[in-house]
Amino acid sequence: MQTLGLGFTWEQLSTGQRFRTLNRTLTETDLVLFTGVTGMLETIFIDRTFGGGKGAIQGQFVPAALTYSLIEGLLCQSMIQGTGLAMLGLKQEVRAPVRVGDTVHGEIEILSVRPTSKGSRGIVVSRIDVKNQRDEVVMSYEATRMLAGRDGDDTTCPVSPPKGEGGRRRRPRGRS
Repeated sequence: MQTLGLGFTWEQLSTGQRFRTLNRTLTETDLVLFTGVTGMLETIFIDRTFGGGKGAIQGQFVPAALTYSLIEGLLCQSMIQGTGLAMLGLKQEVRAPVRVGDTVHGEIEILSVRPTSKGSRGIVVSRIDVKNQRDEVVMSYEATRMLAGRDGDDTTCPVSPPKGEGGRRRRPRGRS
């Protein structure tokens, strides 16, 4: 039986393939939670009146790290769920500000795919362009990842739970 929601193995990807994520609108709740948990409590992110509305910068900005994290979340839920083993490298360029209320998505192009020396894993390099609702590129990055192969390298990335466990971890008795 095939499990729904699993990402691609490295063998299923080839140079030149292109994908698009779903859209995601950034909310004030996203901003408050992200800046709070990361400690990025800079005035530009938490003060709606920053700049007095007179400067070249208008609107309530979100950290580029939040934009990146949301796009990676969309990728994890679709392309690499259960097959992603490691992020090996990242080259990132922020091109334009993203504000609360903007809707972003990622456009992915596979740049290269190769097996590792182990053979059951592969290295995939992809370029991700993050675009807003006006189709403007606000961020671009190149990610190098290690993905599992079809053989399901069970020691590092189980793509399905072992028989009888149903994917749940049981808490030892007598502990809270």
